[in-house]
Amino acid sequence: MIDENRVVIIGAGPAGLAAGYELSKHGREVCILEADPQYVGGISRTVQYHGFSFDIGGHRFFSKSRQVEQFWTEILPDDMLVRPRSSRIYYNGRFFSYPLRPLEAFLKLGPIESTRCVLSYCWARFRRITTPVSFEDWVVNQFGRRLFEIFFKTYTEKVWGMSCKEISAEWAAQRIKGLSLMGAILNSFRTRSKRSKRDDPSRVVKTLIDTFRYPRLGPGMLWEACARKIREMGVSQVLLDRCVTGCSYDADSGMWSVKATSQNGGVTSFTARHLISSAPLNELIHHLSPPVCADALDAANGLQYRDFLTVAIILRDRGMISDNWIYIHDPSVRVGRIQNFKSWSPEMVPNPDVTCYGLEYFCFEGDGLWSRSDTDLLALAVSELGQIGLAAPGDILDGHVVRQRKAYPVYTGEYKQYVATIRKELDASYPRLSLVGRNGMHKYNNQDHAVMTGMLAAANILADRQVYDVWRVNEDAEYQEEGVAGAESSVSGLRLVPEKLRHQ
Repeated sequence: MIDENRVVIIGAGPAGLAAGYELSKHGREVCILEADPQYVGGISRTVQYHGFSFDIGGHRFFSKSRQVEQFWTEILPDDMLVRPRSSRIYYNGRFFSYPLRPLEAFLKLGPIESTRCVLSYCWARFRRITTPVSFEDWVVNQFGRRLFEIFFKTYTEKVWGMSCKEISAEWAAQRIKGLSLMGAILNSFRTRSKRSKRDDPSRVVKTLIDTFRYPRLGPGMLWEACARKIREMGVSQVLLDRCVTGCSYDADSGMWSVKATSQNGGVTSFTARHLISSAPLNELIHHLSPPVCADALDAANGLQYRDFLTVAIILRDRGMISDNWIYIHDPSVRVGRIQNFKSWSPEMVPNPDVTCYGLEYFCFEGDGLWSRSDTDLLALAVSELGQIGLAAPGDILDGHVVRQRKAYPVYTGEYKQYVATIRKELDASYPRLSLVGRNGMHKYNNQDHAVMTGMLAAANILADRQVYDVWRVNEDAEYQEEGVAGAESSVSGLRLVPEKLRHQ
């Protein structure tokens, strides 16, 4: 017998699992369909290789939302470590603390470069760009051109694949919110202990936190536990190897019919009253029936994504670094960031005599970097580790490549209108469809933001009406009521993102 209140959820990432868990706790039958044949967690999964655990991108468990923090504790009460946050920037053969400690930076840059930075900063203060338009304009205003070129330009362009002159100033104002050169200088004089006494999840600037929680076997451990708890409630399913290929809405019955295909070619169908999707928005649009209008289809085809490679290198542990991760600002190498998995959790590396680095390369699916063989990518990573000074050839023991499609939605100048067009079509023609998560909303969500979107979508279904506007989850994973200071635009509900500028 079909439960007319069943909910089908596309994607077992943080948003989909959070929604499924909340619904299952309240006795609702849920079926979560995940395309990956092995892992849950989406981009927050943990990949296993010969006893080693790889985090895809590095995921701190810290949120300004107490509801999200409580959710993590409920799912994994006994296996969350409290880890010290340590990260640095690599530039021109030297390592610099991040967040920046200006006095340390000036000493390491040397007297000539430091003088240039100070003069550049003073010039920027006296000759401010009155109406900053680009990311470059905004950061130069706050730090001066020389510090922008050293500590902001290269990494940002590696991640997003476009010039800092083409990224909007609004994104810089949000992403580096609360930070300035003078603020960084003052912060560098505060001790860690004093900061920890004052740090409150509801007040602290995320960039400046000193500790965070982290599952001892990586973030996938938490999401595996969440999937297991959902199954153990006895009313719901979490099914792997189910790539959704069709979503049909029948207006007469008010029911959704969802088809999923497995890697062996088998097709299964699921019927539900409610559909929650965390699938990439442009993919969902192509699976809907009846088909969307031409404008919505064109909008979906205009959405773009940035893809991501992790090249994990296993090597003898020489104690070279203790950082969780290092931002690579040096333009002489292609790697953008290096994760040190052993510093996230020692249990991610099974042998105390070895360590494991994850070299992250940002690319577009199908470009030259993405299309390289695993052998070539491993050779590139080993070469660049040696160039940076983190490994010698004799230290290398093994390696593994992980490809992540659609890691970051790309924000062209037209993306807001594209998303608005799609939302209008979905609201008008596809009842009881909820979009959640980073790719499901084509919105710049972190893990805690995604969790909250799933929670709010579940709350709406349980109430059988829209109590919450999921699009109003803001950059701090808080829910903003309409009219509250700091709420996002009532027109788009979109978090500010690195939006490519339109040139007149």
